[in-house]
Amino acid sequence: MASSPPYDEEFKTDPKINVVDDLESGSENVDTRRGSIVIIQELVAEDHSHDIKLRTMTWQKAAWLLCGEQVCLAIMAQTWSLSVLGWVPGIITMLVAGTLFYITSLTMHKFIMKHPQIMDICDFGYYAFGKSKIAYHFTAFMLLANNIMLIGFHVLTGAKILNTLSDHSLCTTVFSVITMLIGIIMSMPRTLKHVSFMSMFSAAAMGLSVLLFLVFVGIEDHPSYGYYGEYPEDTVINSGKVGTYVFPLERSAGFVACMNAVLNITFIWVPQILFPTFMIRPQDFPKSLAVVTVVSGFLFVVPPAIGFHYLGQYSTAPAFGSLGVETYKKASFAFVIVPTIVIGVIYANVSAKFIYGKVLRGSHHQHSNTVIGWSVWAAVMAVIWFIGFLFAEVIPSMGDFLSLLGAVFDSFFGFIFFAVAYYHLYKGQWWNGAFRSIMTVVHIIVMFVGLFLLGPGLYAAVSQIIIDYAYSYSAFSCADLSI
Repeated sequence: MASSPPYDEEFKTDPKINVVDDLESGSENVDTRRGSIVIIQELVAEDHSHDIKLRTMTWQKAAWLLCGEQVCLAIMAQTWSLSVLGWVPGIITMLVAGTLFYITSLTMHKFIMKHPQIMDICDFGYYAFGKSKIAYHFTAFMLLANNIMLIGFHVLTGAKILNTLSDHSLCTTVFSVITMLIGIIMSMPRTLKHVSFMSMFSAAAMGLSVLLFLVFVGIEDHPSYGYYGEYPEDTVINSGKVGTYVFPLERSAGFVACMNAVLNITFIWVPQILFPTFMIRPQDFPKSLAVVTVVSGFLFVVPPAIGFHYLGQYSTAPAFGSLGVETYKKASFAFVIVPTIVIGVIYANVSAKFIYGKVLRGSHHQHSNTVIGWSVWAAVMAVIWFIGFLFAEVIPSMGDFLSLLGAVFDSFFGFIFFAVAYYHLYKGQWWNGAFRSIMTVVHIIVMFVGLFLLGPGLYAAVSQIIIDYAYSYSAFSCADLSI
């Protein structure tokens, strides 16, 4: 049996909390010992005894935070996904991804309630894979790599926005540095308490951006540009006129293109690594999940479908790039700067908190307002954003970012981890009754989906990056990345 990771030792040596000793004493049923709710209450009470409190979210604030994280630029890549897959495969993929997201999120919640001492996805991996230190450290690496690459995606997005609004007045790398510095400054608060309010503004700004896009795409005469030419040079459909189609067109029906479109869809449905250990009452998480699922279901299907209707084969990622009037493009894209920074801050906070906790583990600086505590926090945050900046320069394509993230990380954090958690939750009861049997089959499918994304999905993502570098991209470039 592998020894417990450091955080277990912290709990065990703190006289105010001895409940982990109960959990580690051999009983797998927490309720027979103290009860999960009692344990959570004691963990929250211990957390709130410090100057810096981490478990601060009510379910309403958690819902706002999660909705703010979901209302992001990736929504505007889904129009392109539909243009590759066509109506039927595209909509089916969206609905299946949403359904699996809801089911696996509930599985994650049930597993965390069984092991309430879990504080992040690394702890989750530790318990899901038999209290393995190898699983814990592997998950830690995956968490940091995923979050920092997402920060890089938002640095790239910020550079694209500044390029577009300024008509490429500066080198793109300079715009990336500007975005990075703004992100570092905004990430200085050490808790997510105030970020939940920032997320409200983020969601509102992104919602306004999407609304403006839908208005502009509906009133303009035609789009201006697609990946296969400017309007009406693309003569595949009706002599270049905009058209939609039920199934993929022959030119985009290749495995690499279709798989990347699927990865773009699955990416936006996998935010579970931010759930729900920052909540005061984790048992209320299903309420937050219900809100975010409804909001996500609408945002991830309806706007992309409307966009595809009007843009057809001219759809780009993000869809703002296809708008025919330059003023429309800038007016709708400008508001994206708010969610770009806020969502980057959320991922930076999660990543920095993990590293910070390991660096200062056992020290009073970890939970106190000291010079050393704040200095370490600032240094960790600066390094995280700088590495994200490097990713933004090396992978200068939004679609490539989303596909790579979906294949490498979402395969684990959205599917494989939760299939394994289900295995442990219901071991010996997998076929007890019709409902449990159906859920068992669903989680078997979840496992196979995760493995498919990790294998063929990663092949498709890497293949697309190679193609893009061969024809249009270069690293650390001053080239204009305006949409």
